[in-house]
Amino acid sequence: MSRRSKRRGNTGGTGWLGKAALGLIVVGVLSAGILYAMVRSYLHSEGFRRLLSEKVGAAAQLSGEFTPFRWEGLAVDTSAFAGRGEGPVKELRVEGLHTEVGLSGLRRGVWTIIGTQAQRIEISLDARNSQGLMPAPGMIRTEVSPQREKESGWLPTEIEVDGVNVREVVVRATLKQGPASVSGMKIHVEPAAGKHAYLAELADGAIVLPFDILPTIRLDRARLRYQDGLLSLNSATASAWQDGRLEASGEWDSRHGTYSIQGHASDMKCEELLNETWAKRVTGTVDSDFILGNGERGPTARGLLTIHNGTLTALPVLDALAAYADTRRFRVLTLSEAHTDWRWQDGEILLSNLVLASEGLVRLEGRITIRDRKLDGFFRLGLAPGTLASIPGAETDVFLPGERGLVWAPLRISGTADDPKEDLTDRLVAAAGLRMFDILPGTGEKVIKYSSSLLGESPSKTIDKGIKIIEEGRGILGEATGILDGILGGRGREKIPDEKKTDP
Repeated sequence: MSRRSKRRGNTGGTGWLGKAALGLIVVGVLSAGILYAMVRSYLHSEGFRRLLSEKVGAAAQLSGEFTPFRWEGLAVDTSAFAGRGEGPVKELRVEGLHTEVGLSGLRRGVWTIIGTQAQRIEISLDARNSQGLMPAPGMIRTEVSPQREKESGWLPTEIEVDGVNVREVVVRATLKQGPASVSGMKIHVEPAAGKHAYLAELADGAIVLPFDILPTIRLDRARLRYQDGLLSLNSATASAWQDGRLEASGEWDSRHGTYSIQGHASDMKCEELLNETWAKRVTGTVDSDFILGNGERGPTARGLLTIHNGTLTALPVLDALAAYADTRRFRVLTLSEAHTDWRWQDGEILLSNLVLASEGLVRLEGRITIRDRKLDGFFRLGLAPGTLASIPGAETDVFLPGERGLVWAPLRISGTADDPKEDLTDRLVAAAGLRMFDILPGTGEKVIKYSSSLLGESPSKTIDKGIKIIEEGRGILGEATGILDGILGGRGREKIPDEKKTDP
């Protein structure tokens, strides 16, 4: 065979292969085009809109649908999704939704939803009888109706969400403790390392919880991670009251409804935490760590609270001591030490290991329970020796020497937060006996010194209490009761001779 013939043979073989390869490319392009056209046709159909409506509704446990879609290629806009349910999510409305359908998940049998943005989401929740509220935000694998399966044919029926941005979130929730709300919050969600794991960042917004001890919380930023029903709060910062700052972290198991959040609150003012009456008596800056969780009776919180640069003014029991001791040192106390362990549960506040101290003058230690504004407290009150030297019997019968070089006495606090009561004054009166009586100028009658003004009672009620204390607690001589009966106009007792009326 000649050299020219060989060249012709080779050229013919190469041309056939080239044509075949070109044909395959053309077929591939046409197939891809046809496939794309089929996919696009399905995406633009009512069937895909109903599929998405069904998936979102099933994930949130409600029935709802999207308004008609407006397509531009694989990008789609819709004005709203609205749904209602009988489960924890009562209502859901998504406004101004824009997203894009990715085809990269077709081989895995899923529709990939990417670049999702929403102008506003409104949610109404009823969590009173619910443990878990949070569906998995990643792969939405819910059952679809046989009709929807038939409509999609060989196309995927599962949805995979790849990131979400929401400009405003509004939540209205009904909890066992009362209504709660979230408003003005922004949310960004994106995939994280791990199967069905997502990262979320929350910013701004106001949070209102149904607990009287908490004001509106203004969120700065929070970072969370979600995987397999476990939501971890990696970090959160917020502000509350006027200058208060909050930092927190924790986790929530949405499958079992258990949660635990720990953190620290700082730069709070005493007057912001206390009612109007006590805000005038205690000043200073408050710091506290805290642990929040759920117990058998609902949410619980506990921590250690410290007051910095504190001042105590006009505390009732100290006012009584100031009056009896004829000194102003107890009227305004600069606190050298002020801290307490605290626990809150079911509307009850327990302050334990409480210490209020003014160096070298007074120290108060103990615990108190506050429920429905009622007080029930047991304390030890320590005073510098000699403080009550002017009160007969105070430092021998009521106060006894103890640790820290102070004299100590037990103290019971009762009454209400607006009208506290204490039992120390009565014991001082009983210990002093007749030596606490003064002669009223111009009448020659004896009255119990200071008691009427301090206890806020009428003179007759004050003296009645004095009679009871003296008769039961001290066994004072019969002449004392005779004097008191004379003041009250009592009968049936022997009158006191005139010469005894001026006895000191």
